Amino acid sequence: MQDILVETQQTQTTAAVKGLVQVEGLSITFTRHRHTVRVLDNVNFQIEPSSFVCLLGPSGCGKSTLLNAIAGFIRPDQGYILVDKNPVTKPGSERGFVFQQYSLLPWKTTLQNVELGLKIKGISKQERHELVNEYLNRVGLYQHRHSYPHQLSGGMQQRASIIRALVNSPSVLLMDEPFGALDAQTRHMMQELLMEIWSELRTTILFVTHDIEEAVFLGDRILVMGVNPGHIKADLNINLQRPRHIDDMMTPEFTQLTRQVFEVIREETLKTMNTQLGTIK
Repeated sequence: MQDILVETQQTQTTAAVKGLVQVEGLSITFTRHRHTVRVLDNVNFQIEPSSFVCLLGPSGCGKSTLLNAIAGFIRPDQGYILVDKNPVTKPGSERGFVFQQYSLLPWKTTLQNVELGLKIKGISKQERHELVNEYLNRVGLYQHRHSYPHQLSGGMQQRASIIRALVNSPSVLLMDEPFGALDAQTRHMMQELLMEIWSELRTTILFVTHDIEEAVFLGDRILVMGVNPGHIKADLNINLQRPRHIDDMMTPEFTQLTRQVFEVIREETLKTMNTQLGTIK
């Protein structure tokens, strides 16, 4: 795996660095039960190549909608999205996507699931198996390469989903609350594993979460979203040294940052709760 990582880093050094994301004036409207709802309104931000950015906000603020728009699954009403200066109009291999729910194909083995994108690209069987096996070994799944999804734990399935996206060498990795369904211990292990992989590959990551501690722990930067309609409320830098470990969550610096982020997002969370209570009444 180290040979692959070194080769990837050398390629990124000699070629133009990829992974620049630009979102300008993005607005998205949905029609629900004959009513028009503005989900996102005038969203603007830029993500530099090789950075790890977390998108944080209360439920219903449009985090997943924004991520799906960058993936090319949703067309905006206004504004535009560029990845490496190219307009996003549809899904593309330069944008990997990891879903919250485990998305492995149940009739394929772990190896077959991970190699699927390479197979579609026409990579030879020997070459793709060598590459996939290196990635599987990197995340501790090599011994489970012939297992089917139902034979894997939730953490194993999500590890396979992550490397399935990464093995295709995307410029940007989009992650929609990928650890939300995991138990606390497995979640922490997956967070550390993701940071380890990112520190070596330096793929640009946009990571959606509603968990403040997770956002502070993972990100270089946090984009906090406001509600009604969704917009960027705050853009916060996380100046914690890397590499980071779970024990860092117990430090005063981490606690202080978490409190600062909480104060920013608290108002938006209350807005969401008040809206829901009003709907019930």
